Amino acid sequence: MSSLIRKVISTAKAPVAIGPYSQAVLVDRTVYISGQLGMDPSSGQLVSGGVTEEAKQALKNMSEILKAAGCDFANDFKSDFPARAAYQVAALPKGGRVEIEAVAVQGPLTTASL
Repeated sequence: MSSLIRKVISTAKAPVAIGPYSQAVLVDRTVYISGQLGMDPSSGQLVSGGVTEEAKQALKNMSEILKAAGCDFANDFKSDFPARAAYQVAALPKGGRVEIEAVAVQGPLTTASL
């Protein structure tokens, strides 16, 4: 059996990880993106404006990480939505109000029926 290649994904266009983890890891064609806060990558601080602005910034950060991994949001789900996980925590780093993580796949996808 051949081994899969694991590659750490990193970009200066998204905030550096707060802790001992990577922005993302690519294994084969699957990208595992660490939770993104609404932090401005240049200042390392949360954006102002509350949860809505933090969520927008977290998605911008995720977009830059996807680009670094050779992906984008083009494979958005319109139906047959993916599995998800939602967590409640006592507190996020830096007092963040929202954190968004994702799993993405490089390249085109075809939906198969069972």
